[in-house]
Amino acid sequence: MSFTVTILGSGAALPTARRNPTAQYVACNDRHILIDCGEGTQMQLRNAGIKIQRINHILISHLHGDHFFGLVGLLSTMHLLGRDKGLTIYGPEQLEQIVRIQLEVGASKLNFDIQFVALKGKENRLLFEDKLIEIHTFPLKHRIPTNGFLIKEKEKERKIIAEAVAEAGLKLVDLPLLKKGLNSTDEKGRKIEFEDFTLPPKPSFSYAYCSDTAYWETSVPFIQNATVLYHEATFIEKDLERAKATFHSTAKQAAKIAHLANVGKLLLGHLSARYSDGLEHENEAKAIFEKSEVVEDGKTYLIA
Repeated sequence: MSFTVTILGSGAALPTARRNPTAQYVACNDRHILIDCGEGTQMQLRNAGIKIQRINHILISHLHGDHFFGLVGLLSTMHLLGRDKGLTIYGPEQLEQIVRIQLEVGASKLNFDIQFVALKGKENRLLFEDKLIEIHTFPLKHRIPTNGFLIKEKEKERKIIAEAVAEAGLKLVDLPLLKKGLNSTDEKGRKIEFEDFTLPPKPSFSYAYCSDTAYWETSVPFIQNATVLYHEATFIEKDLERAKATFHSTAKQAAKIAHLANVGKLLLGHLSARYSDGLEHENEAKAIFEKSEVVEDGKTYLIA
């Protein structure tokens, strides 16, 4: 199983020929998640060869247009392609009304159900979990309520040592507890120590998403030790005052957050259209946090 993120859009409010409005596609252990949905997201998904109908969770960080104006178009395309399975959308409270009004005014009826989960932009809580992954939300600091997201793998099961199991004559019924790191007792009352028959599990990985936000150290505990952090870097230091005025971050500030949170790697995005490339962003960030990289639209990054 793999864990990847594909950058569909990494620009700020004004799209450019190089950077589309914000959107990302995360594939984690065969779970398919869209984070934000700026204008043109459905085209970016198609350009990347991603099967739109696989998406079953959509996370919307906040209600600035460059993060959700592509949503109704994507839903309509899913409908036209014959989707009939449900979809869950997590986002600010007003999002459901916005989407349903647009569909109603256009006399559009979808052939699939949408479940909306309202976020207030102030809480740290678990949004979804199954046997393999968890999705959490946490607050960011922006001009309007804004949500960050953390997608993480659950702790994996221990690996059975087949030779030891066979030699001891253990049965299949004994194995589930051992794989969970629990001791067992066989039918003869003999204690079975899990460490004798299993190897430690493979490591679990996580992906944290912070966009849009001013520099805010309060976010650090929520993303502590994340394998990869995506953090907005709308500006560079020479435009620090503009960053403060708009509640955005500089590349240097994003790198400080990555350092404080002890993440494995920092991805920088949400770049202002005033910059022709991300070279200065990357250089500023690397001076503080070496494992920094400015993302590019259409590129897929490996989390694990």
